[in-house]
Amino acid sequence: MEGALLGLFMVAACGFATLLEHPASPVHQALPDGNVRRVLVGLAMGLTAIGLIYSPWGQQSGAHMNPSLTLTFFRLGKIERGDALGYVVGQFFGGVAGVLIMRVTLGMLVAHPAVRFAATAPGPAGTATAFLAEFGISFLLMAVVLVASNSLRLARYTPLLAGALVATYITLEAPISGMSMNPARSFASALAAWQWTALWIYFTAPPLGMLAAAQAYVQLRGAHRVLCAKLNHHTARRCVFRCNFGALGKM
Repeated sequence: MEGALLGLFMVAACGFATLLEHPASPVHQALPDGNVRRVLVGLAMGLTAIGLIYSPWGQQSGAHMNPSLTLTFFRLGKIERGDALGYVVGQFFGGVAGVLIMRVTLGMLVAHPAVRFAATAPGPAGTATAFLAEFGISFLLMAVVLVASNSLRLARYTPLLAGALVATYITLEAPISGMSMNPARSFASALAAWQWTALWIYFTAPPLGMLAAAQAYVQLRGAHRVLCAKLNHHTARRCVFRCNFGALGKM
């Protein structure tokens, strides 16, 4: 399920990138302003993330879709070691499969230099700035997820908040680092495009940022206030984690 979810996310990423950024696309020609196109990509991917989190598979797996998120919840003691490994392997294979599906489906359109399989790469400010940006957006996303998902008042809105951050990051931060937050997502595009520019950033900054946010949350609220590893717990589906979500109403 985790692999399929990230695979679908990558299908959407490649599809919208082709639709809006390929020079021959009628949508691209109708929208010459790159900033407007980036806003539309952000909205599309934010809504995609929300839809996947609320989907039946997202409700079952927890909808991490990101090794950095899984690693952080493992560090917080909410996932068994074997499950965490399975999630990460599934995410990498799923991401690669999603991009390869779009390569077969769209051919040279998605391989065009303006699209490049939706690959992530540092912007003109350079790798150091890109690293700091990836660290910062990953820190904020994890902090929001932890605060919201462990709050009686905000828990049901966690998917919406996460999707809103994805949309905002793509709109505002993508020119700096390419907006990844996800090693599996960046690896999938890099493999298809055979473009490995600064891939180390996307393998280091996102997990470090999310782990730092988790450490800050534990220091401020306590480890006992991390109840589960699901982004959407308002579901009747069985929870596969070390879950204490039922205690939320007592806090």
